[in-house]
Amino acid sequence: MKRLYFVFLCLCCALCARSQVVAVKTNLLYDATTTFNLGAEVAFNKHFSLDISGNYNPWTFSEDKSIKHWLVQPEVRYWLHERFNGHFFGVHGLYADYDVAGKTLLNVMKSGYAYDGNAYGGGLSYGYQLYLSPHWNIEFTAGVGYVRFKYDKTPFPSNQESEGSYRNNYFGPTKLGVSIIYIIK
Repeated sequence: MKRLYFVFLCLCCALCARSQVVAVKTNLLYDATTTFNLGAEVAFNKHFSLDISGNYNPWTFSEDKSIKHWLVQPEVRYWLHERFNGHFFGVHGLYADYDVAGKTLLNVMKSGYAYDGNAYGGGLSYGYQLYLSPHWNIEFTAGVGYVRFKYDKTPFPSNQESEGSYRNNYFGPTKLGVSIIYIIK
């Protein structure tokens, strides 16, 4: 727990430092799926930054179908030219907790079941930020990586007992975004 407080204190100090550049963002692709999301990025020098995004979807659809989840995705970025401008490469991690029912997602979850579990993994990403003005940018990003799913699987839509706990691996797209960014200098 002390480590968590230390990391939080370091992030607060980084946000308060005048030599740092901070940006806040929202991913329009998540917005299109009614998933609340917010990201923050702190640049440490001309070429490196730390991006952290969080997503939350609390909705249940008709007939108890759902894609409820929350997701945290930190990423360290290397900018080829300068921070918040042009091309970048990144290394990202992810952790998600989910309750998906009646929907087919990726190659892991099928529509005839309800899944309750978590996922963790990471990967590599590439992106580009298009400069619009001194405070506004648009970012395009995509990433590929490995994710490990752990879940309880129950037939859907019936209320039968769980079929047990499962683990599944996934390799493929792990990040996709078109984001609007506001830069605070």
